[in-house]
Order: sequence, then C-alpha cells, then structure tokens
Amino acid sequence: MKQHRFNHWSETKYLKDIVTNPMIEVGEYSYYSGYYGHHDFEDGCVRYLWGDEKSRRLFNPIEDYGWVLDKLIIGNYVCIASGVIILMGGNHNHHPEWITVYPFAEQIETSYEPKGDTIIESDAWIGMNAMIMPGVNIGEGAIVAAGSVVVKDVPPYTIVGGNPAKEIKKRFTDKEIEKLKEMRWFDWEREKIERAIPIFSSSSIDQLYDYYLREIKPYEHLENG
Repeated sequence: MKQHRFNHWSETKYLKDIVTNPMIEVGEYSYYSGYYGHHDFEDGCVRYLWGDEKSRRLFNPIEDYGWVLDKLIIGNYVCIASGVIILMGGNHNHHPEWITVYPFAEQIETSYEPKGDTIIESDAWIGMNAMIMPGVNIGEGAIVAAGSVVVKDVPPYTIVGGNPAKEIKKRFTDKEIEKLKEMRWFDWEREKIERAIPIFSSSSIDQLYDYYLREIKPYEHLENG
C-alpha cells in the first residue's frame, strides 16, 4: 500500500494505476489528488466497500449472505480532490423505519438493502472534503463544491454545493449542454483529444462542436462498427 501514498500536494495518481478492488470500475485518465487526506483511495476516500484484499480475506457477503453489492463506477477524466469521502455499503443495515437503527449481528444477513451503484460520470470534478452518499449519480461535467454533502443525483454540467448539496448554477446554456452531451469528448481517442486541447482550454463550445463535426462524427460509424 505504500506506493499509494502521496509525497506532495501537487502529486496526483491515475486511478487505473492504483485501484485493485473489483467492485470499483474506473475510466481512463481519472485521478485522485489525495495528499492532504493522508490515506489511500481504496482505504479512505472510498469507504465501507467490500472487495479489497483485506476484506476478501475476512468475509464474503456475496457467498455467505447472497447480497447483491453496489459498485463504484467512475468515468473518464474525473478529478477527485483530497479529503473526498465516497460512502458505499456501510450504512445499508440501518433501518430508520425499524424500532432501532442498531444493526444486530443476528439480523445482518436479512437487513442489508442495496442502495444502487454510485456513479461519477466522465469529466466530473469532486472538490476537497466533499462527501458522496451511497447510490448517487453525478452527471458528466458536474462540479461538486468543496465540503459539500451530495445526497441526490447531480445533473450533467451542473455546479452543486452545501449540505445537503443544492444546485448553484449550470455551467453552460441548455443548448451548449446538449452539444456537449452529444459530443462526449471524453470518449474520443486520446490523440484527437490532444489535438483539441487549446479548444478545451477555452469556453468556445461552438468551436469544439465544429471540430467534432469535422474530425470525430464522420468516423464514429467506423469505430462503432
């Protein structure tokens, strides 16, 4: 685990290089900047998710109890800042509608209820010390402000903040967002993304859309066929 630690705040690690838990799916170029969190991605940022090496040695709720476990699914080019907490299965045995929320060991097998996969779609940015609750879907291009607690789905290209997190504003107009959702630039070949980096580092969605119509769309059927 030592190789997962950070040496400086400027250091980031691609999740593809550090994730080993089969319950976590990670896209390309998504990274974790965890220096100030002082813990690893799979054992600190992601919490209460069975499937890491140690938990697999201790127990297997899939085989032992027949549980259907939630997954953490992260898209391409996602930015996760230091101190972020992604809560997974640890609170699935607490029932507010029961007389007690205490998870008696005798009831563990039958009390578990899946929350659904937690999904962070491509090009999302999760700010420092934000907390994401189980089963939340954070849309592509969304921004979660530092210190926020996300308890419900976040629409694409939307900035949310607070506890509970609420919409602050859309990043772009509805028309521009529709173009971005059509282009899905984060799924392009890396070489074509690199050629368009000057456009990405601007706010000209129309210019990117022209590039898409010229360089990407005419060849999509070849890549998908």
